[in-house]
Amino acid sequence: MSFQAKYDEYVRPRPQRSSQSSHHLAPDCAGLDFFALDRGLQDLLRLYLPAAAHATLLPQFERMGQLAGGRLNTLATVADKFPPVLHARTRWGEDEDWIEYHPAYQEMEHIAFGDFQFHAMSHRAGVLGCDAPLPPAAKYALQYLFVQAEFGQMCPISVSDTSIHLIRKFGSPALREKLLPRMLSNDPATLWKGTQFMTEKTGGSDVGALETVARQVDGQWRLHGEKWFCSHTDADVALLLARPEGAPQGTRGLALFAMPRRLDDGSRNAYRIVRLKDKLGTRSMASGEIRLEGALAYLVGEVDKGLKHMMEQVNLSRLSHGVRAAAMMRRCLNDSMLAARHRRAFGRDLIGYPLLRRQLLKLLTPTEAALSMVMAAAEVMGRAHEGDVAAARVLRLLTPLLKLRTCRDNIAVATGAMEIRGGNGYIEDFVNARLVRDAHIGVLWEGTSNINALDAIQRAVRKDSAHEALSALLENRLEQATALPAAWRATLRDCVRRAIGLAQAVGTQERLEAEVRRAASALYYVSASVFMAWEGCQPGVDARRLLLADALLRHRLLASDPLRAAGEEGETQGDKLLLEEGPLTLAQVLPLLTSAS
Repeated sequence: MSFQAKYDEYVRPRPQRSSQSSHHLAPDCAGLDFFALDRGLQDLLRLYLPAAAHATLLPQFERMGQLAGGRLNTLATVADKFPPVLHARTRWGEDEDWIEYHPAYQEMEHIAFGDFQFHAMSHRAGVLGCDAPLPPAAKYALQYLFVQAEFGQMCPISVSDTSIHLIRKFGSPALREKLLPRMLSNDPATLWKGTQFMTEKTGGSDVGALETVARQVDGQWRLHGEKWFCSHTDADVALLLARPEGAPQGTRGLALFAMPRRLDDGSRNAYRIVRLKDKLGTRSMASGEIRLEGALAYLVGEVDKGLKHMMEQVNLSRLSHGVRAAAMMRRCLNDSMLAARHRRAFGRDLIGYPLLRRQLLKLLTPTEAALSMVMAAAEVMGRAHEGDVAAARVLRLLTPLLKLRTCRDNIAVATGAMEIRGGNGYIEDFVNARLVRDAHIGVLWEGTSNINALDAIQRAVRKDSAHEALSALLENRLEQATALPAAWRATLRDCVRRAIGLAQAVGTQERLEAEVRRAASALYYVSASVFMAWEGCQPGVDARRLLLADALLRHRLLASDPLRAAGEEGETQGDKLLLEEGPLTLAQVLPLLTSAS
């Protein structure tokens, strides 16, 4: 049996039920169709995508769902166990450093960049049979399914996508002509993948302190310095910030450059990969350190607006991180539901125990909230790209909110799912350990939780008044949710008003800076509650989404007495939501909202 065949056998799916006495362990998601499992995603795609786009792309969602649970899941398991290896020299002693990837990782690259063309689907027609670039909701839905199998590969996908965006928007005609044909290719022989290198030893968030210097030599820019955390280290084109000689200190002195891995004659550019990072998670993807030794680079955009240009890529990457966190939470939830429904303890399935149902509801609620926020942000992004100024302001605020909360919620959900799986969840044979490891990078890449909260409240709210546009959108959604009971609509409207007021107060008073995370979290959860309530009232959407909106509102925003007498609230929403067979009608759901807590 070949090496790959052995691993295929190792990660093969188990039957969900078995009468064999040796099979007492609950199954996991291996082999399942992740799109078919996800009623919420199916409903929201019909709601957020134009009918024609939905009809064209539905087979692709179905194909990706099957791949994610099948072949991609197998490849991701193998790639995580065999991380990339840096070879600093050739066998002849030449400094031609290169990174060796396991064939499993390379096959995932072919699926992502060749078959589905994730990197190009926002930028040109012809991807997946579409006669125009894909709508944001479609792109992010495909990413959402892909990441349920493999998280690490999404970093090269995302940074290639966003690098193309910056070069198209800010690059000179000559630079666009030089780089974009290769960067938009789906042929592995000609494709150039992109990345971004920002972090230095001086720190990641304090970008103005970076020390990389750009010098003009014979009319060409040459870069000197080091970059400390370079994900997708061996990308063909890296976008990075450097300070031109003589430029002022701080962020105002930074320029944006595109640095090719290889020069026009095929020789290596003058920078070296010093080492690869030994990381907690995202082990399949190479992250390393590089030393710039006079590397040739091309100026992108205006020389004194480098950080402003780069922030467009950062914000797009933050949105992608929200998608990835939502996807990982969904994988955790799917795995936990299987364990709960197929593992027996003390004579019955785990899902029969009220305490376990309550625990599942605490995974389900943030998972579905994240999906709603991702799809709502994607819809807003589509309108912003068409020139809607109000939508652009909403997107400006939703982006850091998504990055902040989904990535933090993902850590709690991954940990909770590991606990539901039990001791096997702590063992690397199962997916839970990898999900826990990978979840933690979300609060570090593209800004920590503090940085994203500050961006949301002190910049998007204080400087751009984006909360006003968000408030108008949420009010519009409440008005459209005509089936909501008046009392509940009033409660939601009051929560919106108070969350907006809190964000405005914290954003305009520097003495309240310590409250920015609380204010940003309130905006996220009230927005998710309104979006889910609106979605649950739309034709064709499972009305149980209203229960999720109510659960999120009560758990995260409404006052609760932790010392209330046991049993005062009667039957829990977890009992209703997780044991119900089939979809509920709106008439069946709404009475539950007045009696359940």
